[in-house]
Amino acid sequence: MKRRKQSSRGKFITLEGVEGVGKSTHLEFLGHYLQDRGISVQITREPGGTPAADKIRQILLTSHMEKLQPMSELLLMFAARALHVENVIRPALEAGVWIICDRFTDASYAYQGGGRGIATRHIESLERMVLKGLRPDMTILLDTKIEVGMARVRKRGLLDRFEQEKDDFFKRVRRVYLARAHRDPRRIKVVNASGSIADVQAQISALLIKRLASWL
Repeated sequence: MKRRKQSSRGKFITLEGVEGVGKSTHLEFLGHYLQDRGISVQITREPGGTPAADKIRQILLTSHMEKLQPMSELLLMFAARALHVENVIRPALEAGVWIICDRFTDASYAYQGGGRGIATRHIESLERMVLKGLRPDMTILLDTKIEVGMARVRKRGLLDRFEQEKDDFFKRVRRVYLARAHRDPRRIKVVNASGSIADVQAQISALLIKRLASWL
């Protein structure tokens, strides 16, 4: 297919959601969907996205004898995000490449805010310092009941440090995600991730058709 002419700035799309909503599967689908339309795409993830940020990811996802306090967790998230934004996301967007990211700052409000109980003002302060106004152009929030998502996760076997949390933790995370979507419906689009992969991807396609019509 002939490559579509890129705009001066790429678009920034994020996928969010609790464990078990199928982000990895739908991230790949989203990348192929855009590439098939001649759009230059870079897929990345958080925490991580750079060699140094990936090392921080390992600290965050691995269980340790030393307990990782909520504020330490939040600061590590933003340390990795600072590396990711400056070394990957901003340069790609400025080059006209579209970024698709598995989680971003909404996850900090949901997990460290809702899940860990850190005050929103602390997260907002870090967001201002690190992002300097950078926000996703579109966020797809994959949503399902916690019982459904965690049943999928537990079938995989070995769980990381977050996946070992109790269902009540993830219920708080989900509430914050949905509250943010309610406050910012233009950016954050909620997709019901309870059904089949085909059903979820049909919902994503419908959202993209509408958004691409105004972007391209």
